[in-house]
Order: sequence, then C-alpha cells, then structure tokens
Amino acid sequence: MTDQNTPIPVTDGGLSAEAQRVIDEIEEKDVDFLRLQFTDILGTVKNVAVPATQAEKAFTDGIYFDGSSIEGFVRIQESDMRLKPDPETFAVLPWRDGRSARLICDVINTSTGEPFEGDPRRVLKNALDRAEEMGYTVNVAPEPEFFLFEEDEDGRATTKTSDAGGYFDLAPKDLASDVRRDIIYGLEQMDFEIEASHHEVAEGQHEINFEYDDALSTADNVATFRTVVRAIAAQHDLHATFMPKPIPKINGSGMHTHISLFDEDGNNAFHDEGSEFDLSETAHSFLAGILDHAPAITAVADPTVNSYKRLVPGYEAPVYIAWSDRNRSALIRKPAARVPAASRIEARFPDPSCNPYLAFAALITAGLEGIEQGLDCPDPVRENIYEFDEEMRQEYGIETLPANLGEAVDALEEDEIIEEALGGHVYDKFVEAKNQEYDEFRIDVSQWELDRYLETY
Repeated sequence: MTDQNTPIPVTDGGLSAEAQRVIDEIEEKDVDFLRLQFTDILGTVKNVAVPATQAEKAFTDGIYFDGSSIEGFVRIQESDMRLKPDPETFAVLPWRDGRSARLICDVINTSTGEPFEGDPRRVLKNALDRAEEMGYTVNVAPEPEFFLFEEDEDGRATTKTSDAGGYFDLAPKDLASDVRRDIIYGLEQMDFEIEASHHEVAEGQHEINFEYDDALSTADNVATFRTVVRAIAAQHDLHATFMPKPIPKINGSGMHTHISLFDEDGNNAFHDEGSEFDLSETAHSFLAGILDHAPAITAVADPTVNSYKRLVPGYEAPVYIAWSDRNRSALIRKPAARVPAASRIEARFPDPSCNPYLAFAALITAGLEGIEQGLDCPDPVRENIYEFDEEMRQEYGIETLPANLGEAVDALEEDEIIEEALGGHVYDKFVEAKNQEYDEFRIDVSQWELDRYLETY
C-alpha cells in the first residue's frame, strides 16, 4: 500500500515508476488483457476488461464506466465514474495461461476529480488514515472458510458435498485436497504467502490461510481470494461458496479476523510482556471498542439473512459479546503468540460473505474509538459461555449479538461511530439495501414452513 503522503516518482512519460514497472511486466509476461477490478457496496467484485495496450491510458487517464449500474453507487443522472488502477495490485491471473492480469482500482468521482465516497476501498482508506494520524499502522489476517459442492448435469450448484471429511482429515475422506492444492498454487502465482490449508469441521468445508499484511492489501486479497477459489473450483466441476450457512444443522463458514497495531517505530502496540495476557493497555482499549460496538459491526461483518443461521450457539460460532484468552465461545479471542510481533486479537464473528473493506473499516474504527476514549476492557471469560444459562450470563454482564439481520441493521442505525466509519453515502445505501433484503425475507414462505404447517393446519 502506497503512503498517500509520500511523493511518487514520475517518469518522463507521465507515469509513476510503479506504473511503468507494471507496463514493463505486462510486456515481459505477454499479458493480453487487463481486468480492472473494484467492489460494489455489497462486496461483489466487478471488473472491466481492457486490452493490455490500454494500460498506459488506464494509469494516466483512468477508465470510465457507468456508476448507476453498480449496487449502491450513484443515481442515473450522475452516472459517469472513473477507475484509477493501483499499480501495486498487479497480478497475472493463474487460470488464464498467463494471458490476463488484474489490477484493483480506486473509484474517482468525475464531477469533482476526487475519490468517490461510495467506494468501499475509500472507506477503508479513511479508517487507516485515522489510524495513521494516531501513530499506528494496522495489520490484518483473515481466515475465510468455504464449502465445495458438486454441480448438477446443467452445471448449477447443488448442496451435495464433494467429500466426507472432517477437521484436519486426510484422503481418502478429504477428496478435495487436490482442489485446495491447485487453489494454493494459483494464489502463490499471484504472490499470496500461504500459511496453511486444511479441511474444516463440516463435510465439504475448507480453509486456506494467507499471511497477515497491511489492512488495505489484506482486503484486496480477500476479494481476490474469493474469485480465485471459485474459478479454480469450477475447473474441477465444483462450486465454491462463501455463503455462511449453506447446509442446516452443521457448522457454518466464518472469517475469523486477526488484527494488530504497530507504532511508528515498528513495534507491536498490542504487546506488553509484563501484563497478564501479554496485551498492552492499547490492545485492551481497542478490544473494548470492538465489544462496545459489536452489535452494529455485525450488520457489516455478517451482512446477509443467512449469516444469522450461522450465529447460533452449538456450532462453534460466537454469539456472546465477551472476550477470552482461552476458549473460542467468546466474540474475541487473544491467540497465543510465539513472539511479540505476533500479539494480536482475533474477532471471531465476521463471515466470508462480508465486504472486507467495510468490515475491516468498522472493526478498526471501533477499536480506534476505544483507544481514543480510553475504554476499560472487561475481564476475560474463561468458561465455555455456551454452557451458561441466562442468569449466569446476566451475572457476568454478557450480552448477545443481534439474532437476525433486522436487529443488526437496527443496531447499526443507532451507532453513530460505525455510521461515521462507513461514511454517509455508503451508510445510507447499505442500510437501504439490507432493510430491503430483510423485508423480502420476512414476506417469503420457506420450504420448512410448508413442510411444517401446510398439512398440519
């Protein structure tokens, strides 16, 4: 990620040195097409394909598109938008035989020439600017889980799992190990640093972890990761889904998100070897900020009706607003750290259907607010909260996350800090979209209801 306050060297042709490097690499790797990518407010990756011969124009002038056709962007009368590629995001796509590459773009408002306030990438940059003003850089490492399902004869997704494996299983139960291997090869070709991969708890469920990076690069990587996983799974005639809970009564897919702050001297601001949990006062206040704003963050980090089918007790998903240094039933966990630089907190409630730019922005803003306000962190809960009854939860002062998308949006509408984190444009469009989604869900009649009531009443 380029420091926005650092002057960028410019070549005689008007290109930055980084952009010229990309153009040279395009020629060296015989790239034919560039896919200029960005995300809408809901986190769906969009792209415009241009011939590689247009690379210089893309860097100097940008590529124009109709913003009125993108979810949550602009009205029809103000539709012209411009894509500005970030040269640091250049990567050759692994499933195109080296002939296509992608560049992630910032969206520019053509009427002002300024960054578009409705661009989710801009929202995250705003949160990181706040962190920088406070003297911090933010590192993030997510763990996105996904399911692999078989396709039917027409190539449509089913919910028939591609294997019968369980947590950390090997072949023959984990029949998808070859698919994960190919996905990893593809990601490594795009310069991902893969830390580990394994079969998850549920049948057909998988996890591939990549190394932590600065928050913006990580959000870019999450968007790319989902695209690569789907594309390579399709090569194996499988459908990859990041839907949180595609199969009832088994574990859903989460995206546990590890966060740490580093100060201007490069030291981990979360580490304090002299404290009980090796966590500094800064880390405790950051953690407290997330706990304080967790209900509103949930609307952004768990943004679908289906997300709340995952967030129920008994399926290893956190629903209780507490933290722990030991168990995984709490909303936030403090993982063990081998070295000071690895001290971090793990938010366990986001799921992989979220827009990573917005989810990271909400988490970071809440944490920074906790630091600025000097919030006191509650004591950790070391018992299994799933085994608490309501009386004991009240005794510990443990509240629960919203039970459905409607409650989560209500919490978002009452939280000025998370509203500010999203910015007025994104906040308004996001709330509008999610209220509509929940209303459509409420008036629908599910197959479960028909099976339960049609012949009974």
